[in-house]
Amino acid sequence: MKEERTWWKESVVYQIYPRSFQDSNGDGIGDLNGIRRRLDYLKDLGVDVIWLSPVYQSPNDDNGYDISDYQAIMEEFGTMEDFDALLSEIHQKGMKLVMDLVVNHTSDEHPWFQESRLGRENPYRDYYIWKEPVNGGPPNNWASRFRGPAWEYDDSTGMYYLHIYSKKQPDLNWENPKLRREIYDMMAWWGRKGIDGFRMDVISMLSKAPAYPDGECKDGNPYGDGQPYYTNGPRIHEFLKEMNREVLSKFDWMTVGEGVGVGTKEALEYAGFQSHELNMMFHFEHMELNPGPYGKWNNNPADLIQLKEVLSRWQTELEGRAWNSLFWENHDYPRAVSRFGNDSPQYRELSAKMLAVCLYMMKGTPYIYQGQELGMTNLHTDSLEDFRDIEIHNVYREMVGGGRLSHEEMMTYINHTGRDNARTPMQWDDSANGGFSDGDPWIKANPNYREINAAEQMERDTSVYAFYKKLLAMRRSSELIQYGTYRLLLPESPSLFLYEREWEGRHMLVACNFTAEEQKVTISGIWKYKGKLVLDNYGEIGQDWDREPEGPASLPGSLRPYEAAVWLEDQ
Repeated sequence: MKEERTWWKESVVYQIYPRSFQDSNGDGIGDLNGIRRRLDYLKDLGVDVIWLSPVYQSPNDDNGYDISDYQAIMEEFGTMEDFDALLSEIHQKGMKLVMDLVVNHTSDEHPWFQESRLGRENPYRDYYIWKEPVNGGPPNNWASRFRGPAWEYDDSTGMYYLHIYSKKQPDLNWENPKLRREIYDMMAWWGRKGIDGFRMDVISMLSKAPAYPDGECKDGNPYGDGQPYYTNGPRIHEFLKEMNREVLSKFDWMTVGEGVGVGTKEALEYAGFQSHELNMMFHFEHMELNPGPYGKWNNNPADLIQLKEVLSRWQTELEGRAWNSLFWENHDYPRAVSRFGNDSPQYRELSAKMLAVCLYMMKGTPYIYQGQELGMTNLHTDSLEDFRDIEIHNVYREMVGGGRLSHEEMMTYINHTGRDNARTPMQWDDSANGGFSDGDPWIKANPNYREINAAEQMERDTSVYAFYKKLLAMRRSSELIQYGTYRLLLPESPSLFLYEREWEGRHMLVACNFTAEEQKVTISGIWKYKGKLVLDNYGEIGQDWDREPEGPASLPGSLRPYEAAVWLEDQ
């Protein structure tokens, strides 16, 4: 059956983290008018859709993911008039805008919660999840994802409320139909303003197991893992089908759900072509490989065999049944070149380009996080004070304050996996603070902005930025890349990631070397045609590749350190 073509399958999405993108008024905080100044840059890169992290009114306990008013703009970012002007200009330039939807929780400063905690009989009480104490303590042993307990005691009413994240982010009670109606009305309000869809924060967590059982204690955490009971809950698909029926189906939107605890089986339920829920899901299996004794807090290298298995499984098991989202980075994960590549001066650009080829030649919608197209790196600092993230400070206090890790050990782990590595200011040029702000930035700029910045790369045709432009243009012009099937080659190689794409009888070979050593590549019994090298991160294209029909095929020469090469079958 031929794949149905839609605009969101063929689009390239660029995520903007507004606090760190561009400051226009010198207060050290990125804003909406700063984004407007950079729209031509995004258009030139080849961006079709801008995903904007939350800009709603918020006290900023979790950098905007704690919303106190869904229909107002955070004062630090500007006004609703500024937003309207931004949306209009994005559309004028032929791009679209996707907003962040955060409806698993609100801020504790949202009027709903302010009312909810006033008393047990308040009309808004059941907008949130309140439980009686058990044996004088919390209702269960669940851990917050930001460390500590997931329950906060409220003196005024003698009950606990649930907060899977910060205690200033109480979870909403999706069992309440009045709450759901308010959320759908709010979403439709944004739709009438003209936005083009939603990225849905932790959408798999809306439905909780009604018994609220204790979770297993692991990774040295004194609190229990409640994830099996607050992800993919019993009514989640009922809620999302209702959301689709009441709101999503009424607009020509892109919808992508953040799928905490979601594998391929669950993704088919959330985003299968016949599910009538969402267009696609973000999964995190490839981002959470090789954990250590402290969970994600480690500096373990990525295991390429595991990485290939995960990414390939998502390609093959969703084929013809659901659509993939392709990402290496976002605001919650460190820089890809520091984690999956090599951010040394010798190999940073090569490995950044290689990672782009490896992922964005696959089938699915590409998501690029701000600065990824420049090969921006992790911060690499010895000082905790350079970080602002509530999760980083909480885990440091628990691990170092509790005597489980030394400062040096913890900083090594933070520098490898901490979220703020992706939140340092966008590096526009080599002026103060990388051209992000004339003021004092809300978070430290990475000092390497003097060497890594957009102004320098836009002038150089061998830069990471120039390579991204070429790659994205190739995707846009190729049905084979957009809609072709995928087949993994050499699955057991610990160094090479090779796969084949096929569309209507035409083939493409993608070959990536994930190491700093030259790698000889031999594959047999697979290719039976001539090919031409159409993309290579060493800049050499046009080479022919021919093989005997039944003999082994050796790629021309070898794959050099961090080399990425794409061969297209001659017609």
